[in-house]
Amino acid sequence: MVAIQNLSKSFGARTLFAGANLDLRPLARYGLVGANGSGKTTLMRIISGDESASDGQVTYPKQMRLGVLKQDQFLGDNERVIDVAMQGDREVYGAIAEQSQLMNSGSGSPDRIAELDEFIRVHSGWTLEARSAEILAGLGIPVSSQRRALATLSGGFKLRVLLAQVLVSRPDLLLLDEPTNHLDILSIRWLEKFLAAYSGCAVIISHDRRFLDHVATNILDVDYCTVTPYTGNYTQFEIQKQAVRERKEAEIARQEKIVADKLAFVERFRYKATKARQAQSRVKQIEKIEIAELPRSTRRYPRFRFEARRPSGIDVLRLLGVSKSFGDHKVLSSVSLSIRRGDRVAVIGPNGIGKSTLLKIIVGRLELDKGSLEWGHETHSGYFSQDHHDQLGEGNYTLLEWLWSFCSTQTEGWVRSQLGRVLFSGDDVLANLHTLSGGESARVLFSRLMVEQPNVLVLDEPTNHLDFEASEALVSALKEYAGTLLFVSHDRWFVSQLATRIVELIPEGYRDFPGSFDDYLAQCGDDHLDSEKVVLRAKAEEKLKDTDGESRRALELRLRDDLKKKRNRLKNLPTRRDAALLKVEELEKQLKVIDDNYALPDFYSSCGVEQLGLLQDKQRQLRDQLTDAILDWETLETEISALEQDLNLSAGGDEI
Repeated sequence: MVAIQNLSKSFGARTLFAGANLDLRPLARYGLVGANGSGKTTLMRIISGDESASDGQVTYPKQMRLGVLKQDQFLGDNERVIDVAMQGDREVYGAIAEQSQLMNSGSGSPDRIAELDEFIRVHSGWTLEARSAEILAGLGIPVSSQRRALATLSGGFKLRVLLAQVLVSRPDLLLLDEPTNHLDILSIRWLEKFLAAYSGCAVIISHDRRFLDHVATNILDVDYCTVTPYTGNYTQFEIQKQAVRERKEAEIARQEKIVADKLAFVERFRYKATKARQAQSRVKQIEKIEIAELPRSTRRYPRFRFEARRPSGIDVLRLLGVSKSFGDHKVLSSVSLSIRRGDRVAVIGPNGIGKSTLLKIIVGRLELDKGSLEWGHETHSGYFSQDHHDQLGEGNYTLLEWLWSFCSTQTEGWVRSQLGRVLFSGDDVLANLHTLSGGESARVLFSRLMVEQPNVLVLDEPTNHLDFEASEALVSALKEYAGTLLFVSHDRWFVSQLATRIVELIPEGYRDFPGSFDDYLAQCGDDHLDSEKVVLRAKAEEKLKDTDGESRRALELRLRDDLKKKRNRLKNLPTRRDAALLKVEELEKQLKVIDDNYALPDFYSSCGVEQLGLLQDKQRQLRDQLTDAILDWETLETEISALEQDLNLSAGGDEI
C-alpha cells in the first residue's frame, strides 16, 4: 500500500533515522514504538505529508484516503457533536448538506438533486449518521450528548470526537498518535475491537503495551537511528528484538575471540623462525576480519527510586461516607474506605466517574461535601497530578531551581544527581520548566517525590506521556517501594503489575475488591475490561433477536460453518509449526558447525582463499534461510494463537 524507500530525517547534526525501507500493507496494524524523542511522531508526520524528509521518499497509491488523528486540529464548538463526527467523511457529508440546502430552498435543479442522491447512495451516505453515532457511543459519548453542541464537552471528550471523526472517514491508511490518551478502559476495549475489524492499514503510536498486544500485527521500532520492522504484537517484538541483539553480541564475541586467539599465536611465535610464516599469515587474517560495532540504543531507562523517610502507622487513611457533587451532578456517593500500611490500591472506572476527584479530596485539593476523611499516624503523602502544570506552577524556574526548592539544604551537586536519575544532565537542568514535553515534565515530578520521600504515594494517571522504558522503570521502583500506594490508571498492564486491591467506581457507588487485577478479572467474569466471551455472545444474541425463523437458522449454520473451518485449519497448523521449528534448529546446527570450524586453531592456515569464500557464502545463505525460517515459525505461532483465542471466545457459539 505505502512504500517507504531510503527514508532519512535529521535536525542539524542529529540524525533521528536513516536508510529506512518499509512496505506498509493493507490489513496490517503497525505499532510504532521507540523512546521519547527518537522520531516516532516525526516519522508519522512524514508519512502523512505534514513534514518533509531529509532524504528518501514515501510512495502512495493513487486516490488513497488518509485518516490522521491530530491532537491540535480545530473543532467548531458551536457545531453538534454528531455533525463534527460525520464531517470525517467529507465528500458524503458535503453531498448530504448540499442536497438538503437545495431541497429546503426549493430552487435546486432536479438533475443536481438526483445526482447528489445517487452519489450518497453509492457511498453508503444514508448510513453515515448511524455509523457516526455508533462510533461516538463506542468511544463513550452517549446518544443523549451527540445532539448537543461540542462546547458542552470537556477537553478530553472533544478529543474523542476528533478520534471518531477520523474513524468515520473510512481511510485506507489510518495514522493514530496516542489514540488511547483521554480514553477510559471501556473505550480502549471498543477501539481495540474496531481496529481489529479495520480493513485498511493502520500505523499507531501508543505507550499502552496491552493495547498494542491486542491490536498490532506488526511493530516498527525506531531505534539505533533507523526503523526496523518486526512481525507480531509488542510482547513478541520484545522477544525478537532481544534475540536479535543477543545474536549480534554473540557474533561479535565470537569474532573478538578469533582475533584474540590469533593475536596470542602471533605474540607467542612471531620471533620463532619455524612459526614466523604462520604468525605473519595470522596477522593478515586479522586485518581482514571486520568486527561490527554494535550501535547504541536510543532507549534510556530512568533510575527511579522511591523511599519512605519513615514508616507510617498501620492505619493509613479512613474515608467514611465521602460524597461530592458539582452543581446538580453527583460524582461521588458515600465512599467508605479503610487503607492500611503497604496497601497498593488501584482506583479504576470510566472517565467522568470521579476517580481524580477522589484523589484530589484525599490530598486536600478539593473539599468534600459530606462524610469524613482521616489520615493515620505519621502519614506523609506525595501527590502526582494528571495535570502536570498544576504542580509545576506558574513561576519562571529552571529544572534545577524548581527541584532545589524542595530540598534547599542539599548541595547543587546532589540536586543535579537527582535530576540525572530521571535523564536530565549537564545543561538540561537549566531548561525552563514550561518548555518540557509531557514525558519530561512527568519525570521531573517523580524526581520531586524521590527527594521528598513520602510514605504514601497518591498517583493520578502516572504513566500518561511516559514511554515504555520509563513505565517499566516506574513499575520496578514502585514494586520496591516500602510505603503505601494509591493510584488511578487506565493502563491495564500497569494496574496488573502493582495492584493488591481494586476499587472500581461505578454509577451506583463503588466496588472494593481485595486482590490483584487478575483476581478481579477472574472474579467479575463479565467485567468490561476483558469481557471477550460476553461481548461475543451478546453480539450473536443481538443478531438473532432481530431475525425470523428462516434467517435465524441460516445465521446459525453460517456461525457453525465458520467455527468448523477454524477448527479444521487449527488441526494442521501445529504440525507445520513443529516442522518450521525443526528447520530452525537444523539451520542453527549447520551454522554452529561453520562457527566451530572458524574457531579451530589451524583453520585459516589449512583453508585456502577459495574454500574460505565458499564457506562464507554458505554461511550467509544459511543465515538468510534461518531468518526466513524464524519468520515462518513466528507467523504460524501467531496464527495458532489467534485461532485458539477465537475458538475459546466462541466457546458458547455452538449453543446459539
